Amino acid sequence: MIKTNKLNTNSSSPREIKYFLDKYVIGQEDAKKTISVAVYNHYKRIYYSYKAKVEIDKSNILMIGDTGTGKTLIAKSISKFLNVPFTIVDATSLTEAGYVGEDVESILTKLLQSANYNIALAEKGIVFIDEIDKISRKNDNPSITRDVSGEGVQQALLKILEGSIVNVPPNVGRKHPEQKLIKLNTKNILFIAGGAFEGLKNIISNRLNLSTIGFKKNVSLDVDGKDLLNFVSSHDIKKFGLIPELIGRLPIITNLNSLERESLKRILLEPNNSIIKQYKELFLLDKIKLKFTDSAIDLIVYKAIKLSLGARGLKTICEKIMKDYMFNIDLIKESLIIDKFDIKLKFK
Repeated sequence: MIKTNKLNTNSSSPREIKYFLDKYVIGQEDAKKTISVAVYNHYKRIYYSYKAKVEIDKSNILMIGDTGTGKTLIAKSISKFLNVPFTIVDATSLTEAGYVGEDVESILTKLLQSANYNIALAEKGIVFIDEIDKISRKNDNPSITRDVSGEGVQQALLKILEGSIVNVPPNVGRKHPEQKLIKLNTKNILFIAGGAFEGLKNIISNRLNLSTIGFKKNVSLDVDGKDLLNFVSSHDIKKFGLIPELIGRLPIITNLNSLERESLKRILLEPNNSIIKQYKELFLLDKIKLKFTDSAIDLIVYKAIKLSLGARGLKTICEKIMKDYMFNIDLIKESLIIDKFDIKLKFK
């Protein structure tokens, strides 16, 4: 049980962490195991460093997977379980110092804000850097000209990812000479980076000498196209466009699989905060019993697959279905049943 004012970072096993993740994240078993072990080791390294005879390096995490496969949800759920400060940053909003946009240090400002400016708490927090793939180099050669939101940002990230004392502005924005800065040590902050890495499968298939069309084998390696990310290596990510120094600071790499029909259905119904459970709770607050028929659930899943947005597609569809019902909620008496015919009317 998480206590509001107490960190839950030094007493949980990897199995307990994964068990908690299972309540919120459907499927992605291998990714959840990898991250549970990584998070456990990270906080054990912090709290038991005085016992260790060897200095243990920090191991940040890189998650690769399509939109809507659960990257952000896993990171959020981990921070919720551990009861540590957490922030999400979009890598595409960051620029090199001196250019219009957010300095890389703004990542730490947001973490400080989530910790209510408690420096000690922030220094044990978690930062999720989303869309890390969008700041890749355009080719495998070092850039000759300035790359404001690409290679330059990757270089700027190195210092905070590895662990150093950084001067952080108290508010998000540009630093200026008169501003009072806050010193923050990033040595024990866990950084989790995530991205879809569109096109990475082709890089992997070329390395494995597989045909990119249908991923048919040219060598004696039996690989299904859907499983190619299981074979990802640091070399593939370098070829995609992340610089070797950045890859070295994200040593734990895991991938999330695209969601199949059954997984999407379970996501819609099973987690503690599933979309359907949230809507039922909202209607129950107005003393209305809400029910979705099996045929309605199947149709929502079908339309989410057609949108190719993973779990996020489920939310988009449900919002469209429920908008008018929510608007007229004061006119609904006692119960509401959503059937597939209601959904078809919304998507004419």
